[in-house]
Amino acid sequence: MSTYTENRRERDGLLLLFDISKLLSESENVETILKPILDRIASSLGIIRGMITILNRNQREIATAEAWGLELSQKNRGRYGLGEGITGKVIETGNPVVIKRIADEPRFLNRTGARNHADTKDISYVCVPIHSGAEVIGAIGVDLPHTQESLDYEVSILTIVAASISQIVRIHQMKYEEMEALKTENTRLHEELRTRYDRPKYVIGNAKIMRLLYQQMEQVCNTNATVLLLGESGVGKERIAHALHYGSGRANKPFIKVNCAAIPESLIESSLFGHEKGSFTGAVAQRKGCFEQADCGTIFLDEIGELPLQAQTKFLRVLQEREFERIGGNQTIKVDIRVIAATNRDLSHLIQKGTFREDLYYRLSIFPLVVPPLRERKTDIMLLADHFVEKFTAEHNKKIHNISSSAISLMSDYSWPGNVRELENCIERAVILTTDETIHSYHLPPSLQQKQNARTPDRRTLKEVIETVEKELVEEELRYTRGNIARAASNLGISERIMGLRAVKYGLKVNRKTAKDDDNGDA
Repeated sequence: MSTYTENRRERDGLLLLFDISKLLSESENVETILKPILDRIASSLGIIRGMITILNRNQREIATAEAWGLELSQKNRGRYGLGEGITGKVIETGNPVVIKRIADEPRFLNRTGARNHADTKDISYVCVPIHSGAEVIGAIGVDLPHTQESLDYEVSILTIVAASISQIVRIHQMKYEEMEALKTENTRLHEELRTRYDRPKYVIGNAKIMRLLYQQMEQVCNTNATVLLLGESGVGKERIAHALHYGSGRANKPFIKVNCAAIPESLIESSLFGHEKGSFTGAVAQRKGCFEQADCGTIFLDEIGELPLQAQTKFLRVLQEREFERIGGNQTIKVDIRVIAATNRDLSHLIQKGTFREDLYYRLSIFPLVVPPLRERKTDIMLLADHFVEKFTAEHNKKIHNISSSAISLMSDYSWPGNVRELENCIERAVILTTDETIHSYHLPPSLQQKQNARTPDRRTLKEVIETVEKELVEEELRYTRGNIARAASNLGISERIMGLRAVKYGLKVNRKTAKDDDNGDA
């Protein structure tokens, strides 16, 4: 190498080190500094690609912290065990490694997948350790165009760079180890939540009767036992089925839902068991049925009481033998499925009528779960209402800050014959109707506004209705402003005097320090 070339390389090396020291002294964000450092190395040394890797001491794993010349997916694949490949060996031993041609080095793993076979004969590789005291915490590795000359210069420059950035890499190492520890803990907690049922995912409710249901769900969740969900329409049987499936070992497998009442009787067998091409008019192609689609997962049969008798016979065989044939076929298909069925009908009454097989009932009710109606879990009404408010405010782009006390009273006193589904529809209607970011009693359906146990019909005059609405508005505004009449009056667009008079009329508590005209007259 000529003296001129050596002098130029020495000058370029000094400029690189100066640029990096300047970056380190001026940077206010250690999170992003490794990227510009690699940029400077690339510009100065003419590298093809480069990586800064960091050791996770807890897991003894090496990951790519920053890369130059790699796609994100390639960077993410740059992980090594301690002692694995060239990078792992450099970090394990603390010694730099120089490879003149990576095609000739069997230890070179190409874990990132960035180098194809045609390139490897024209690439040299240099990897130097990053030390923090006596400890190796990472490495800098670069691909260079193949050369017959010595790579001692590159090793020297990269070793100095490694020493310069060691404190920054130490900070990254601690953050990386902390993040990986959090991910591990998060995974552990998710697994624990998946298998424990203080309150299952997909189900809302803390009432005592619901906690008893959760205990039963925990007992059956990770078994393959058939579950029969019993309860009125709208109580959330499908939600319970969801929780049973996604809390089980089959969570990553199919969850197939079938509403037996929604499928015409002439199509139910084809839907459940599938059919072969040409097996009947309109069967233009082979079709897999729901049982076949649910293989290795769970099938949820809602409204099982509506299943026709002929289909019940075939279904009984699936429950007993886990096998069936498609319509028009003679090949026996075996499946590994978990069956969850649900009904709001009295199956014992259907057995007496002859519309439901008794032997099927006994096979289904291995583990029956009764989902309680909403009127038996009153303490969950507001919990559910808040959930639905949050859901529908996002869906309809509305802002709702609270539910008025009178609306809460109506919802608490109502018997909810339609259960959770009726409550959900009720809240959606109220969210759409409200114009002042509060759900009031007059936003609720008439069925709630008429007291359920009233012996006589509600025949109020127009004046009484207006006064009821007025009282609710004044009461809610005073509650919102903590009794501040001035603020409440301003929010409602009336004078403080009128606000004070209305508060006196309806016997509402106010902050006397702000009430200037409370005693000036009667409303």
